[in-house]
Amino acid sequence: MAACLKIAVLLLYTVLPLSQNHYQVLGVSAAASPHDIKLAYKRLAVQYHPDKHGGNTLYEELFKAVAAAYHVLGNPDRRLQYDYQLQVAARRAEEARRQQEFRNQGQRVYGVPMPPPAPLRTRRPAGAHERHYRPIPRQKTVFTRRDYWMAALLIAGFLLFIVSVKVTMDHVSGIRNYERGLGAYKQQNWEGAHSYFTDALHFKPAYSPALQRRGRIEQLIHKDYAAAEKDFRAALPGAVRNQQGRLWLRIGQCQAAQGQARTAQAAYSRALALDSTLARAWLLRGEDQLFARNEFETAARAFSQGLHHEPAASRLRSRLLTFRGLAYYKLKQYDAARRDYWEVLEIMPRSGQVYFLLGRLAQQEQDREHACEYFRRAVVQGYGFARAARDTTCAGR
Repeated sequence: MAACLKIAVLLLYTVLPLSQNHYQVLGVSAAASPHDIKLAYKRLAVQYHPDKHGGNTLYEELFKAVAAAYHVLGNPDRRLQYDYQLQVAARRAEEARRQQEFRNQGQRVYGVPMPPPAPLRTRRPAGAHERHYRPIPRQKTVFTRRDYWMAALLIAGFLLFIVSVKVTMDHVSGIRNYERGLGAYKQQNWEGAHSYFTDALHFKPAYSPALQRRGRIEQLIHKDYAAAEKDFRAALPGAVRNQQGRLWLRIGQCQAAQGQARTAQAAYSRALALDSTLARAWLLRGEDQLFARNEFETAARAFSQGLHHEPAASRLRSRLLTFRGLAYYKLKQYDAARRDYWEVLEIMPRSGQVYFLLGRLAQQEQDREHACEYFRRAVVQGYGFARAARDTTCAGR
């Protein structure tokens, strides 16, 4: 029986590789105590017993391997001998590995697998402080015509974007200040309106409506005729045709206020060429012909042109009629002059000037009685020049 067990142990030595020694079969370490080995054997013997697995040959072989391992490791003498054999086998394997590692790479040993060749190194890799770097030469950048065009288009697009943003912001700011100026203008806040219009022109220098409004304030309120003329002239390019006529009329008024009578008449002519319905331009043109040039017939025609475009019962119409009557008086057309004067009295019944002119007309016709009556009415209406005429004409009455 002992002989058979020794034969089985030897067979297990030959069958089991070193990777599956008795310690690994029992699942214990090489330094395990006898008590641990015994417990491991009992546990595995119960687990792999063939009766529990219906006589399965695999578990039968496992059970035999566990019994053989415990037979060796369970006896102290046999375990000591087995440990020594394991050490010898480990030394032999290490020696074989070393021989294989230092064997010439070209040498071929049949039956022994060749290990992968190790990299040949004579020393450790050099550190960063020992390495020498060769600088890479810089390549000269070459731009093509397409690159220049793309750069130019990019710059132009960026500049166009900036300009468009500025134009938009200036337009919004100019319109906002103009609307605020209109509100102040309607409330007759002349200084505030002038300031708002100036701010609007800061953002939109050629904005015609703001120039026209500021020019009116400078002409009618501040009496700064030179500044008003400058604003009216600057507003001309942005104005429509009929607005241009009115602007030339105001330019002529500013020039006349500055003593530039000839240039003022030229401005009136340009205004009438653009808009012939400007009654005030006809009036101012006729006044120059009547008082400065003594062209009475031409002046009467100018006043008549203005009357065609001026509605009834307006103050401007009364002035046109008054001056046309005076022109007729100079032309000795007394009946026509009298009709104009009476039409003026229908519009302005308390006009002392017209009563005075009627008195002069009656005086010219040798009608002393009516002349005195008209002079008295003129004095009653507060016309001071009629007092001397009344005293002279009506001294004996």
